[in-house]
Amino acid sequence: MGGNAWTQMGPYQPDPAAAFRQAQEASLAANDHGFGGRAIEELWQDPDWNEYVYTVGTASVLDFPRTTEATDRGDHPYMRPLTDAEIRTWSPTARPTEEEWTRALDTGALPYPDRSQGNCTVLYRNGTPTSIAYWGVTAD
Repeated sequence: MGGNAWTQMGPYQPDPAAAFRQAQEASLAANDHGFGGRAIEELWQDPDWNEYVYTVGTASVLDFPRTTEATDRGDHPYMRPLTDAEIRTWSPTARPTEEEWTRALDTGALPYPDRSQGNCTVLYRNGTPTSIAYWGVTAD
């Protein structure tokens, strides 16, 4: 089996980890995948949640327990921000808009990560950070 590619937008916060948790909370509130009543941190302690994520997947930010550093190239299921150099390959200003991000994914200029991995980057409007784009591939 191969994973399913997905994209998602979340609110901007200067702290990427806090923005990621906020996006996770919103995703969980919209669809608890049958695991209602618990915070995402609690779910990652539940073996049934782990089994669900790694065999079915949510195709969202819920598929990852935490963020990691942009320079971390390990093969693990974390949400990784892009480096400035990676961003500049498809957005020369390194302040990508939602349109640039979408076009880069659609044309393959910005590849999806491997299975069970995710990436994220801040998106801008008129030079001001407005949201965070998340994209990844499920583990299933």
